[in-house]
Amino acid sequence: MKTLSVFFVWAAVLLAANACNRGADAVEPAPGAELMSKSQVARMLSSLPIGSEQMSEVYEAVSASSGNGYDEEYMMADLLTVPGAGVGSDRALASKAAAAYGTPIKSLIEDYLAARIPASTKAGAAEVEDYLESLKSSGMQIYWPFSELWDGESLPLITYDPGDGSESNYAYVISSAGGGYEVVDSVFVDENLARKRPVWVINQNDDSHCTPLSSLLIRPKSVSGGESEGKYNLYIKDITMLRNYDSWFAGASEFHIWSGGVDGFYASTEEELRNYNPTVTDFVVVVKRYEVGIRKAFNALLVSDFSEQLEKLAFLVVEDDGGTQTNWKCSATVKVKSKSYGFDVNLPLNTHDDVVWRGQLSAGYFPKGKSIEGRFGDVKITFALE
Repeated sequence: MKTLSVFFVWAAVLLAANACNRGADAVEPAPGAELMSKSQVARMLSSLPIGSEQMSEVYEAVSASSGNGYDEEYMMADLLTVPGAGVGSDRALASKAAAAYGTPIKSLIEDYLAARIPASTKAGAAEVEDYLESLKSSGMQIYWPFSELWDGESLPLITYDPGDGSESNYAYVISSAGGGYEVVDSVFVDENLARKRPVWVINQNDDSHCTPLSSLLIRPKSVSGGESEGKYNLYIKDITMLRNYDSWFAGASEFHIWSGGVDGFYASTEEELRNYNPTVTDFVVVVKRYEVGIRKAFNALLVSDFSEQLEKLAFLVVEDDGGTQTNWKCSATVKVKSKSYGFDVNLPLNTHDDVVWRGQLSAGYFPKGKSIEGRFGDVKITFALE
């Protein structure tokens, strides 16, 4: 079986209801297991002396992630190992660039922990190391929506994803006025405010394991004299999201598009059916919140050597929200001497996913040499058989 991975994607705890006019020393969560929540990581970050160097570090990381086809995100695993690296960045190049940071956020976190845990003792040093390792593997990250609007100077409001679908939450306001550093206020932050002021959201990464779309885009090949002009490839050309699927704290929408078919099917007998297996193609497309209603163009291959004997494709579109993995059992259909045969295909689902659309697409739906746009739930997708 061939798999093509393309990167197309609790109750709220008040962060600082009584934090007005308090200095950074007033925000001191005790290090340990209780720090392994989004709210406590947000509180810890708000206690660090974030300055222009650290702002640039996060900005460069989220910009790199976005440029690689992911959301505007900076994973804690990268923050603690390769400062400034975005999701999908070349690690060798990122490691060289990391050397330019004199005081990365990683160092500030280490200093913060060392000041609260007697790291000079063996037990204390082990506790600090255990926490850092837990943070690396937590999947948490800094999400900076609308980072492209940053003025290059303003410090962030720091909040977290409450995880209950809320559209607003409390955030820390930090300031370095007068050469010092302190938490000066707490505010209620929503998506509109995040467009006007820099906001760092601590949320969970769901897409770092996916291959970025930019690395696997395919351009149609021109037909040369020695090639068959009767062969076509089926492409997805673009996608348009008609609504956001999650709270803005969770970031962009990540659409997993699964297709089950058979590449280059030209069996003439039932015996030859045994020579073919289903081809499962998996696209993951990240659509940022501001891209609602905007046609997101790309050119990615669904089925190569599209045969007229391929009658139906299994097609599934989900917006990824995690959960326990399950499967949708379906089939692709081919025809041999006027008889139809099904190939069983299992396409993965997660229990929390929003199923945007699932079913079978008839081969006759795709006109040869032309593009066709269809609506699948709340997304539009353009196909081309070229």
